[in-house]
Amino acid sequence: MTDTPRQHHWRRDLIELAALFTAVTIADTLAKTVVNAPDGPVTLLVCALVLAATAGLHTWWARRHTHAPPAPPDTGPGAGGAPGPADGTEAGEPDGAPAADARAAGGAEGDVPTALWRMRTTVREEPGSLARMCTALARHGVDILTLQTHPLGASTVDEFLLRAPAAMEPGTLARLAAEAGGSDTWTERADAHDLVDTPARVLGLATRAALDSAELPLALRQLLGRCTVRSVPGGASPDAGEPASGEGELDGTVLRLPDPAGGEIVVERPQLPFTPTEFARARALVELDTRLGRQRMPRGRDELRLPRGESLTVRRADAADLDAARAMHARCSRRTLSLRYHGPSRDADRYLNHLLSPRFGRTLAVESASGDLVALGHLLWDGDESEAALLVEDAWQRHGIGADLLRRLTRMARDARCESVYAVTQAGNTGMVAAMRGLGLPLDYQIEEGTLVVTARLTAAGQPPLPQCR
Repeated sequence: MTDTPRQHHWRRDLIELAALFTAVTIADTLAKTVVNAPDGPVTLLVCALVLAATAGLHTWWARRHTHAPPAPPDTGPGAGGAPGPADGTEAGEPDGAPAADARAAGGAEGDVPTALWRMRTTVREEPGSLARMCTALARHGVDILTLQTHPLGASTVDEFLLRAPAAMEPGTLARLAAEAGGSDTWTERADAHDLVDTPARVLGLATRAALDSAELPLALRQLLGRCTVRSVPGGASPDAGEPASGEGELDGTVLRLPDPAGGEIVVERPQLPFTPTEFARARALVELDTRLGRQRMPRGRDELRLPRGESLTVRRADAADLDAARAMHARCSRRTLSLRYHGPSRDADRYLNHLLSPRFGRTLAVESASGDLVALGHLLWDGDESEAALLVEDAWQRHGIGADLLRRLTRMARDARCESVYAVTQAGNTGMVAAMRGLGLPLDYQIEEGTLVVTARLTAAGQPPLPQCR
């Protein structure tokens, strides 16, 4: 203990002792005065009782107010009395309190229909910029569910997941952002999948990519939003540009990453430039796939029992099944191959390397009891859509194999959050048309010069359950 605290205690004790002697002297003088006066003892007793009552009242009042619970803060109408910062922002984000106010304002609507929106806007990197944005949204009943920031030096890209009144137009959100100092604002409708926080979503995508090589293009698309992912083999075309470096390249609305399978992966999002943070996340996913090496595929096998009694096996297929697929093609008739590939049957073999590659989609194979492939079903990624294609060996047609494969492929497309599945075939291919109608989904038909495109919409309500082979 230092000398300073010691001197402080001595001074306090001396002051208290002097005050005590002064109080005793005054009390003795008053007591003698009162006692020597007429009715002095009675007056002294009454004063003592009054003092005791006053001390007791003061003690009761002090204890009552000291231990009483604090009054709830006035959070304004619609706050619901929820304490604490429940704004759903990422940990460490600046200006979190305005986001909490925005959430409170959005939650006050109760029965008013709402819609989810994603909004991205660029603000100046200065104190209060985020607070102004959150306050502007809160005034119009917009609830901020999550917030991410992407620093870019003198500016910052803020990405929001919002719950807004359903009647609010997307132009209104852009106008509010502009009034609060935002620029280059972009808005898009969101869904319930976007409610998952970013770290959990990235970990889930990494897990899927680690278990299945075919998931990498899908993981990149779900990570980066509405974009186009293309796998470009090395030297595929003279205008493909220089191959991506080992670290990849970021060029505005285009990401170029080295493909672990060879060549490069090109990701394009014309409507919204990529940020360095998004580039780093995409590069990490590709690096994970590279480090794991070799083609990975779930080895689950499902049984398919035909009406006539045979038991077949449905499983995932990849490039390792190339020889078995070629043997099946050799057993198919020229008409069957023509209906499948819309051209001369001699061109069928050169498509197989592409179709069996996990970089372009997923393939299901049907095996007989003897181990021969008797049917193939391909699901090829095409942006928000996916193309389904079927090939069933002649001896196994008209037994429901194609319809079962199509239902499984449609389930895969739905799980990948594709908006639709389409089949391109010839107008006379009644088997494929019947299989599409058997899905029980809304269908669109387009026909031109004998080519028929049948599209099934996956976003319709009341969809029946579909089997899946993992």
